[in-house]
Amino acid sequence: MWEKIMACDETYDGLFYTAVKTTKIYCRPSCKSRKPKKINVQFYPTIQQVEGAGYRACKRCQPEIEYSPHTQLIKNVTAFLVNEYKHKLTLQDIATHIGISPFYLERLFKQETAETPRMYLEKIRIDKAAYLLKHTAYTNLEICYEVGFQSPSNFYKVFRRLKNCSPTEYRQREKIVL
Repeated sequence: MWEKIMACDETYDGLFYTAVKTTKIYCRPSCKSRKPKKINVQFYPTIQQVEGAGYRACKRCQPEIEYSPHTQLIKNVTAFLVNEYKHKLTLQDIATHIGISPFYLERLFKQETAETPRMYLEKIRIDKAAYLLKHTAYTNLEICYEVGFQSPSNFYKVFRRLKNCSPTEYRQREKIVL
């Protein structure tokens, strides 16, 4: 178990908890806080047992909370992107809204979702564009600006990359008779 906490292995979160005798604090195995000496660490299988032994939860990794604090942060980012996709958004704008640095946001988002905030935003925009192509008579240019793209060329490039066809081809293939 010691190797798992030294490696900050998230796969063991919830399976056991580490308690530091000198500080009377317990953590998840993946906690990024400074590592204690091995002789000062005890392992407990449940939160009830570790709290029963008189330890308090780490404020950094928050082991008493069912979800990861990072997961909640990512949910906030995705909700913001879904609500604000029509606007011009930079990584700095998103990070400022959430209250963290752009570098940390991008690293954390990619770690949790396997894609960057920009990629996620592009998927939202293209899904909205596909819906509009299928259900409205708007032109491709109107849809481009409606879903938040700043240039038609970028819209066409991203649309083709994500849908494997142009917006016009998509409309012809998917059009619902109005």
